[in-house]
Amino acid sequence: MNIEAKSQAMKSNLGVIYLAFKHHRTPWYTKVLIVLVVSYALSPVDLIPDFIPVLGYLDDLILIPAGIALAVKLIPEDIIAECRNNSGDLSSIKIRGIYAGIIIIALWLLVLILVMKLCRMKIFWL
Repeated sequence: MNIEAKSQAMKSNLGVIYLAFKHHRTPWYTKVLIVLVVSYALSPVDLIPDFIPVLGYLDDLILIPAGIALAVKLIPEDIIAECRNNSGDLSSIKIRGIYAGIIIIALWLLVLILVMKLCRMKIFWL
């Protein structure tokens, strides 16, 4: 299987994971893993910082796909099949994803502004 096929499979698994997360019969521990994987993927904090050559991006290239693969393995087969059948109708996710991205960026900007204000007040450096 070439890289392009693996990338396409990963992309389709993301939709399945999203639908499985919303499914009421998905086990709680699988939902926790899904939240952890998505949080790590969206988080600006990595285990190995990205500015370290090669190793910085290697954790993203290994941990995120491994987390997605593990989440897919933990979801029961009947739920996977149901979610794969329903994954073709994910156009509303893209719109929600844009709004979620805007909210995340706004929150980080607020944190940055707060830190800058604290630095100016010299409270942060006590």
